[in-house]
Amino acid sequence: MNRLASRRPESEEFDSEYHGQLIARVKGDCAIKILRHQLHWICDLASSISTEQVDRIHAPYQWTIRQVFEHCANAERMFGYRMMCLADGSGPTLPNWDENVSAASRFGLGNFSCLAAELGDLRKANLGLLQRLSPRAWDGSGTVAGHRVSVRAVAWLTAGHLLHHFEIVENRCGVTAMRGPAMLE
Repeated sequence: MNRLASRRPESEEFDSEYHGQLIARVKGDCAIKILRHQLHWICDLASSISTEQVDRIHAPYQWTIRQVFEHCANAERMFGYRMMCLADGSGPTLPNWDENVSAASRFGLGNFSCLAAELGDLRKANLGLLQRLSPRAWDGSGTVAGHRVSVRAVAWLTAGHLLHHFEIVENRCGVTAMRGPAMLE
């Protein structure tokens, strides 16, 4: 049995079918390693998108690329808060976050480069949190938006969420960004 704290979550660590689908899409066996590699993807994808593409809506989608990056930054913040509350036991029941309300409000779109940097900073902060958790804290669990979930499952959901949105962005913009650190031959 894999006892690595950041291992792939067991099926009993979450009860949402959608969560299971997002987690299943993520390749690998260590959430920390995957989340760290996605930092490269954030930077490379943001720099691969042209100025003209940032504020265009690509049918059938309803959000601009800027709104997708804003959504990913807001979600990264929410995932971090949820992991902290479940790990320390202070938030065994957490409410839903309506990402559509955030997107529709357009409250924090700002400069695209700054938005991409903020997403990277939030990811680094979440990695810092996860790296300092005790193995027992990774098992912390509770209810988020009506669904049972563990800290470990939220870490994997964080990776799966970014994967979902960034694959759509790559497809919409016709780019393929580097998803991890380049390996030297």
